[in-house]
Amino acid sequence: MQSVVNTHQAEAWNGYEGNHWADHQDRYDAVNSGFNDHLIGAAAIGERDRVLDIGCGNGQVTRLAARRARLGHTTGIDLSAPMLRRAEAGAAGEGIANVAFERGDAQIHPFSDGGFDVALSRFGIMFFADPVAAFANIGRALRPGGRLAFLSLRDMGDNDLGPVLTAMARHLPARPASTGPGAAGPESLADPARIREVLTGAGFEQVTSTAVDAPQVWGRDAEDAGDFLGAWGPLRFMLDQVDEAAAARARAALTAALRPYEEPDAVRLRGAAWLVTATRP
Repeated sequence: MQSVVNTHQAEAWNGYEGNHWADHQDRYDAVNSGFNDHLIGAAAIGERDRVLDIGCGNGQVTRLAARRARLGHTTGIDLSAPMLRRAEAGAAGEGIANVAFERGDAQIHPFSDGGFDVALSRFGIMFFADPVAAFANIGRALRPGGRLAFLSLRDMGDNDLGPVLTAMARHLPARPASTGPGAAGPESLADPARIREVLTGAGFEQVTSTAVDAPQVWGRDAEDAGDFLGAWGPLRFMLDQVDEAAAARARAALTAALRPYEEPDAVRLRGAAWLVTATRP
């Protein structure tokens, strides 16, 4: 792997966080796959296109893109070795040959200039230490006129998950400022004005941000969803900051907050994202 500047993210995605996502591939795909049609449609992948999937994780979007670009090629890039192993196994198991996976930091990875027609990402672009530099590097990887399409989270208050997490808040320490809007993290591109600022600063044109919603399946019932969410990296970190009694109260509050979202077959929360498109001049 080439050099990494997003060292904190590299540590997380090659440690507990990355292993949890790899070990629970199907569950995380159930959370996020409702957004796939929005993303793949916006990317407008042609059958001969060369596609770059940024922060590809376990590779579901990479495989979908490769099927669209059946006479072209798709490359997935990610920092996480355990997730890339899952991605490679998934592509091999589905017999998808026009795909490759690379371990690297997209902020500084030495992509071939103009080597791709399309770059896309499903929630894999919110964690750059320097987003302008990262998107400038991604832009250089696109041919002139190349397309960028990605999903980033809207404000947590726009998602059903926001109120669920708020129910836990009085039992946990305050959320670190580094996780808030503007910092590298899930909400770093939650503001369309910030998205436009970053992408135009990186040299992109025709920037659009469209609000999209999708159902996210978090578990079979409230208990199962609460157990899964409690083991999700950001929540696990917060739970580890308090004593056992407070953690138990927080987990109970989480399960209770999930109860209204129970359906006969699953717990579904409404997810809210920005679907962003832009063009390299």
